[in-house]
Amino acid sequence: MSRADLIEQLLRLLAWLPLPLLHAVGALAGTMAALIPNDARHIARVNTELCFSNWPPRRKRALVRCSLRESAKALFELGPLWYRPPRQLLRLIREVEGGEILDAAIASGRGVLIIAPHLGSWELLQVWVAKRTSLHALYRVPRQANLEDLIRRARGRSGARFWPARSAGIRALYRALRAGAAIGILPDQQPPGEGVFAPFFGVPAKTMTLFSKLAARSHAPMVMGWAERLAHGRGYRLHWCAVDEAVRDPDPLQAAAALNRAIEAVIRQRPCQYQWSYRRFSRRPGGEPNPYKIHRSQGGWVAMK
Repeated sequence: MSRADLIEQLLRLLAWLPLPLLHAVGALAGTMAALIPNDARHIARVNTELCFSNWPPRRKRALVRCSLRESAKALFELGPLWYRPPRQLLRLIREVEGGEILDAAIASGRGVLIIAPHLGSWELLQVWVAKRTSLHALYRVPRQANLEDLIRRARGRSGARFWPARSAGIRALYRALRAGAAIGILPDQQPPGEGVFAPFFGVPAKTMTLFSKLAARSHAPMVMGWAERLAHGRGYRLHWCAVDEAVRDPDPLQAAAALNRAIEAVIRQRPCQYQWSYRRFSRRPGGEPNPYKIHRSQGGWVAMK
């Protein structure tokens, strides 16, 4: 049995378990991750130190602990989100705030550009959107080729179309947008190719230009959405808001800065549910050193070597 087959069988097993139990197990796993030295904890600590350097130590440590718990919940909830019927998943959504903003964007007939940060349950968000309109999105091709088919099949059950983050996939997004479809972009990861360094929580971060290019070349309305994970496995609350038109700025740096400001604003609503364990700042401008390599654990936190 391949690794992809083993992962799929495990996720299918998790899909049978109730969400409160999965989130409880995830919370326990995340708590253990906060206590034991590991890469995720180190990355989250460095990110927190960079982005919230003015916070008191107790508050920074609390953010790392709760973010690791939420990240573990996201891992354990993949089973139901990938293998339960979409109609069952939609019943987990208890409330939708700002849904009329997305509805108006869809009704415009000009296509929709959706920003979906790595905040809360982005896997559930795409299921809800795909049941309302045609949805297209990119995915980063996994390093292990045998996992690609698993990811595409699991995510595609919602009816959304997923394209590899390559030139052909980007061309497919442009075609879908011209046809009036919704385009979903997760814009808060470092692009492997072109990008600009724009402030993200006050720290220069390599930021994609794809979303701004799509926005500048179209009249499609722009919205941002995220799925808040409710406490004790009670389900989810969706949030929608409009996006500042400055994201269409023809200057790539200005557009990227506006994009990052928009993402920051929603992260500050529930900072624990953001993916702080991602190496957001590993690529540095002007030959600056990688912060994840120059920080080390010290006194229960991180400090420069």
